[in-house]
Amino acid sequence: MGLLKLSFLGVLFLSTFLVCSVADEHHYEFFVREANFTKLCNTTTLLVVNDSYPGPEIRVHRGDTVFVNVHNQGNYGFTIHWHGVKQPRNPWSDGPEYITQCPIRPGTNFTYEVILSDEIGTLWWHAHSDWTRGSIQGAFIILPAENQTYPFPAPDADQTIILQSWYNRDYLQILNDALATGTSPPDPDAYAINGHLGDTYGCPSDTIFRMQVDFGNTYLLRIINAAMNEPKFFAITNHTLTLVAQDASYVQRFTSDFIMINPGQTMDVLVSANQNAGQYYMATRPYSSSAFPPVDLITTGVFEYTNSAGGLNASLITLPVMDDTAATDSFISRIRNSNVTQNPRLDVPADSDINRRVYIAIATNNLPCNTSVTPQCVSVTRPAASLNNVSFVLPRNIDILQAYYNMSTSGVYTEDFPLNPPEFYNFTGELGGLNPMTVEGTRVVMLNYGDGVEIVLQATQGGGGGSHPIHLHGFSFYWVGTGTGNFNNQTDPSSYNLVDPPLINTVHVPVRGWVAIRFFANNPGVWFMHCHFERHSTWGMDTVFIVRNGTDTDSSILPPPSGMPRCT
Repeated sequence: MGLLKLSFLGVLFLSTFLVCSVADEHHYEFFVREANFTKLCNTTTLLVVNDSYPGPEIRVHRGDTVFVNVHNQGNYGFTIHWHGVKQPRNPWSDGPEYITQCPIRPGTNFTYEVILSDEIGTLWWHAHSDWTRGSIQGAFIILPAENQTYPFPAPDADQTIILQSWYNRDYLQILNDALATGTSPPDPDAYAINGHLGDTYGCPSDTIFRMQVDFGNTYLLRIINAAMNEPKFFAITNHTLTLVAQDASYVQRFTSDFIMINPGQTMDVLVSANQNAGQYYMATRPYSSSAFPPVDLITTGVFEYTNSAGGLNASLITLPVMDDTAATDSFISRIRNSNVTQNPRLDVPADSDINRRVYIAIATNNLPCNTSVTPQCVSVTRPAASLNNVSFVLPRNIDILQAYYNMSTSGVYTEDFPLNPPEFYNFTGELGGLNPMTVEGTRVVMLNYGDGVEIVLQATQGGGGGSHPIHLHGFSFYWVGTGTGNFNNQTDPSSYNLVDPPLINTVHVPVRGWVAIRFFANNPGVWFMHCHFERHSTWGMDTVFIVRNGTDTDSSILPPPSGMPRCT
């Protein structure tokens, strides 16, 4: 996780974790087991990879293939997802539990084949089982191919920055307690930068992350929001940040005093060490537009010039306040696709290409609190969440991909996810008289290979309202439109940006507003779509898109690898 000089990037792998590297194939060994960590003057046991929090960094080149042998030496099953990797024709290694695979059982192992295509920049990997991604997580860095360069002056070094939520308890236990009582999971006890809590929490043994820099040098920060439920503001005091990439695709460069990054998103940022030698705070705090905001805590790190003496310079931390939606919207609105040769070829579906439109209303809701499911229920209802009033339920005896591939879908899922909200109302108005209950189901969207797809995601004021980071597996998509209020399919498409829309994998759906995304369904397989607020996904703010095979082998799902984990 330390600072890496770019002249060595092709060979600097963590030798503890890298087994061998031959041409464009790389092999890693992940040993997942419990380890103790002391923070906030409290010792917590967490399930982690290779005894580290965050876990080991994968660092390869564009177009490489990565094999990761995951050994479960813990006490319960889990899976790992390679967030933002498209995995062409290879959903078998995508990772979401009970969607594309069954959990890796304790005492067993499974080797993921991670197939890179046109991704470039920063992605990450994390567990995709219940809440275990809170401690099983790490960076996935994709460097330019051997014959490629950056589309900007090469920085002198790069540094990974992972923003995290910290709990003084095991993440799975947090979830199990909430599910047993039918209550919302608690706020984190702190936030962290690369596993460090900084100097704002009052425990003298807490450590602070330090990034040492040389005056006059430029650094590429690879920023990952791995927090469980919190969008994050991030800034470095007295220094300007230049955004150059988001979600492993280059964007048109622009400068800002801060960034706002959602859970699941990654951003590549340039910063120049051009101030007086000294120590400057880097800092992060949550952003929230919900009626039920997270705990507002600031976590610090240090941007430290070589040979600087004394304390922190310009120590006043300047971040937007937690509910500054105007700052958030202003920052996000500046992000545009960059027309550089290093980017994937711009391929935005035109209006005439769209033959599948899906309009999805996003809400938090309630379900009856059944004591057979929720044995210690404290109320007659329990929290739920939905897409088009369907609260997604994971199958348990078989994953959806195996059921689909083996044509044994009866009792596993149905192909009738509603393509429009079942009830139209003033989604972004006050909903005092609306029935807050939802219905459960395992309902999927079927797409034909090559379909031009448009999805409009509509925020609602159901529950606490607020914004949502929606992530789609198996694809990068174009974010072509956004607006406030209720989407109008007659007038709002005229505002779409079809010229230089960002190519991303996780989109910010704004409070009391909507976004539109487009992509071609050219990746056959079973692909999960869900809110990257972990509590919302747990409550059912999910669905699945199944892309049927095309007409030949090159447009069809690869056969399953040997040794796929079994559910029973």
